[in-house]
Amino acid sequence: MVACVVSDHVHPPVFDIAEKHDIPTYWVNRKHFSAAEDYGKFLISLLESYRVDLVVLAGFLKLVPAPLVERYQYAMINIHPALLPNFGGKGYYGMKVHEAVIESGIKTTGVTIHFVDEHYDKGLVILQEKVDVLPDDTAETLAHRVLELEHRAYPKVVKAICENKVYVSDGEVIWEK
Repeated sequence: MVACVVSDHVHPPVFDIAEKHDIPTYWVNRKHFSAAEDYGKFLISLLESYRVDLVVLAGFLKLVPAPLVERYQYAMINIHPALLPNFGGKGYYGMKVHEAVIESGIKTTGVTIHFVDEHYDKGLVILQEKVDVLPDDTAETLAHRVLELEHRAYPKVVKAICENKVYVSDGEVIWEK
């Protein structure tokens, strides 16, 4: 069950979807807080008020505040439109990733779903799925195919985590059959 939707954008399209399903929405902008730590503490308080046990990020481009990472260690996931560690890190998001993939000449890219840690795109990988980079691909055509992959892979991972079929043990991601 989705408990709430939080964004740092005033009214993202996902708010309309959430509101149609009576899911509370919150606009929480980092600029409203004097310190990143206060921002993190506020988010923890908000999420705990809904008894959130899994945080699913989508389109979150900022470094997650340390208190939030600590509170939701191995319970916060993110998705990246490339096969990490390639084309990840600060500044690699959206079309910038696909442009870099095309420019590099690699033949395969994909999507990575990972646990969030205190660094950009460095958390333990939960799942990677691949797609070929075609000779006539543009960043736009590649982005379209990767997005289709994201739409299949992310729900699969969320479902598996919610069913306790994915977890971390001794620093490794375990998938139960």
